[in-house]
Amino acid sequence: MSSVPPPTPEGTLGVVVIAYNDEALVGEAIRSALDQGPVVAEVVAVDDSSSDGTAKVLDEWAARDPRVRVVHRTENSGGCGTPRNDGVQAATAPYVMFLDSDDILPEGAAEALVTAAERHRTPVAVGVCVRRELPEGRDVRWQPGLYREPALLESVTDLAPLVHDTLCVNKIYARSFLVEHGIRFPDGRFIYEDFLFTARVLAAAPRVAVIPDTVYVWHVRRAAEQLSISLDREGVANWQARIAAHRKAVETFSEAGRAELAAACRTKFLEHDLCLYARELRLRDADYQSEWWALTRDHIGAFDESEIAAAAAPARWAARFVLASKEPRDLLRLARLAAEPARLLPPYARSEDVAVWSLDVPDAELDGMDTLPLAELPVVVDAGLHTGGTGELRLTVRDLYGRLRAAGPRTIEVAFLPRGSDEPARTERTELAEGEGGWTARVPAGLTSLARAGRRRRRRGIQLWDIRATVTCADGGSFTTALRLPDGGQRRSVVPSSRYGVLLVQQYTTANGSLALRLAPGARDGLRAVRARLRRLSRSS
Repeated sequence: MSSVPPPTPEGTLGVVVIAYNDEALVGEAIRSALDQGPVVAEVVAVDDSSSDGTAKVLDEWAARDPRVRVVHRTENSGGCGTPRNDGVQAATAPYVMFLDSDDILPEGAAEALVTAAERHRTPVAVGVCVRRELPEGRDVRWQPGLYREPALLESVTDLAPLVHDTLCVNKIYARSFLVEHGIRFPDGRFIYEDFLFTARVLAAAPRVAVIPDTVYVWHVRRAAEQLSISLDREGVANWQARIAAHRKAVETFSEAGRAELAAACRTKFLEHDLCLYARELRLRDADYQSEWWALTRDHIGAFDESEIAAAAAPARWAARFVLASKEPRDLLRLARLAAEPARLLPPYARSEDVAVWSLDVPDAELDGMDTLPLAELPVVVDAGLHTGGTGELRLTVRDLYGRLRAAGPRTIEVAFLPRGSDEPARTERTELAEGEGGWTARVPAGLTSLARAGRRRRRRGIQLWDIRATVTCADGGSFTTALRLPDGGQRRSVVPSSRYGVLLVQQYTTANGSLALRLAPGARDGLRAVRARLRRLSRSS
């Protein structure tokens, strides 16, 4: 390993950028760090022995800007931990933060974090990370509930919620704090190294400054030739690695005497990790499913009942079902319960008046079913689009263990949202009528006006629409959820349109089991949609 001599830093923060075979993107990452302004004293770029032009790109940046220094590793480490450790060792600024070569720092991120840390004299400051889906550009806030307002965390109890945020990149750390406590990333090929590093940080019980600002943009490229570790989940080895990292994190908390954090870490595993993989399990082959099931039962079987009971209702119900069933089964039902929003498909059974998964799995109790607030229940709203006329959604709200019948559903408001937006383009509200299968309603879809609303929002070409429904009940309670296409199929229609001539309409089921619409207004956009479909079929074959 070789590096150039460090300059005397004038700022406060050192940004450690790690890169491996990423010559096309690493320059954008470095630029985003330098654009933070004088608060960034140095950018330490670590090339993990790339075989492409990454090293050359880094050296060119170092030649242009004296704040950039390059560490060239002579051997690839096999992971992200070792190059980050090298970067921290080479850094000289009082604070450090980490940046991956395919991500960016948004404007003002460094100053916001440093200002918070210095104001409260904390060794750690943390802000919001957003996952940006590319090429769509849709931003999803990571763990949004943790960062709604500024806060100062001063006790282990205060720190417990941060166990849910295993990322290392949306935080800054005082170098003296890392050195004092011997906090490093695991070296070599250790997958999910963030889990262990974050556990080591929290186990040292630092005071932490929290800000609601966005400080990191995590680029998610699902179409990339080489998926990132967090997206490459098709092999069961990835789940094994995640369990191993989780166990190490729990051990770290336990060895430090942080029993509260160890318990929170196990609960977090159920609420996030278990649900993330359970919703994809039905898509894997039988061998994967059997091995995953055995690994999961072995792992969560060691959890205390209190740790399972502390998890949110959908997660603890999923955990109890996996523990109660020796073999994989009911995988679609498990996937929908683990999805966001959670929906529990029938059957709805009771054993000795206790809600259970099914009569043949009575040990999988759905505790809290009778007492949970209406807004937290995994209610199913079935729907289908009928394309005659201007289009109409026909909906059925299903009862759930008698909870809705007691509440008395009265109205339903349907919101049509352009994909990636939280602001509906149109809403429709109507009364619900009680029927044999639940509460039903017919809601006008207004397909042509919906396409026009998409065009006004600069949604050119194929438009993607999500649909959200809010049910209000006689007792004053309400809940909001996505719709479900009962058969899960894709239905395509060509609809006459007075404005566009024709509309190509497709209703389909998203990855999380929700009904969504594709609209292609006009013959030209419709033809584009058909061609895109043919290209996808060609690639899959």
